[in-house]
This record gives sequence, C-alpha cells and structure tokens, in this order.
Amino acid sequence: MGPPSQLQAADHQEEDDGCFVALTEADLDIPAIMDRVRSPEAGAIVLFAGTTRDNFGGKPIKELQYSAYNPLALRTMLAIAREVRAKHGLKGIAMVHRLGVVPIGEESILIAVSAAHRQAAWRAGEEALEECKARVEVWKREEFGGDEGGVWRANRDGAVGQKVVERENEDGAKVDQ
Repeated sequence: MGPPSQLQAADHQEEDDGCFVALTEADLDIPAIMDRVRSPEAGAIVLFAGTTRDNFGGKPIKELQYSAYNPLALRTMLAIAREVRAKHGLKGIAMVHRLGVVPIGEESILIAVSAAHRQAAWRAGEEALEECKARVEVWKREEFGGDEGGVWRANRDGAVGQKVVERENEDGAKVDQ
C-alpha cells in the first residue's frame, strides 16, 4: 500500500493487511485514498466517489448530514474491506466516509481498490460500495430547501426516512424531535 493519507489525527481509522477504512469530518482527499491502494503489482485502480446531489425524489436538497456509531461502523467497514479484498484478490482497498455536513457537489464516500486486472477491480469496487450501503452503521439526514425541514434515513438507497420535527427546548434552543 502507498503512503498514509492526509487524514487529520482526530479522524477515526483502522488499517489491516492491505485494507484501510476511516470516518472523517474533513473534506475527502481523492489523491490520498488512491495512494493508499497504489501498488507496483496492480494493473488497475478503481475509484468510486459518491457525491451529494441537489435533489431526492423530486425534492430539492440543501445538504446532507451524516452520523455514525464510529467504533461499530469502523469494524463493519474493515470486515467488508477484508471480505472484498480476499474474494477479488485485491492488492489494496481503502474506504473513507465523511461525517457531518456534506454540501451539494461534495464527496460523502470514497472507495478505492487496486487489483492486478481491471475486471476484478471493477467488481470489487461495486461490491464494496453496495456492502457499505447495506451494512455500515452510518445514517444521513437529508436537509430539504425551504420550510420542509429534513428526514433521517439509514444510508441505503430508497430507504424510507423519518421526518424531522424541530421544537424548542426549555432554553429556547431548536432541537430535533
């Protein structure tokens, strides 16, 4: 695997035998994650970058907010990385998920894989993404434009969300209910 990423010391990360996973509130660094999987034995590196789009189900999105149970999410991500690496004979795999507010057009997840051949890299990259979306303990709040507020969802495509209702607490501060 290549040199360490540019992740900040406060970020949460795990590493093991060609697998790197992290959760961060910082902007995601595409060259750094690609360097994590670079290998002279690899003939292909595949990178997936998931970005915040400006709408969901026809409703305008202002931003996404991600939250995670960090220790469990990292364990799950590392288990996925190990499984995908072994199954596809990867030289390296790195997955980084952003937490906190992710504005429109910015990356929320990066997955990079390297393999001797492109077919294995393509398949592994897609499988890693689908497994992350299905299994990793990350939740997102879709913040809509206007007065609609937001919806919390499991980080899965098409998952039904829970509308967020804001109220004021006894100190007059707005809180989600």
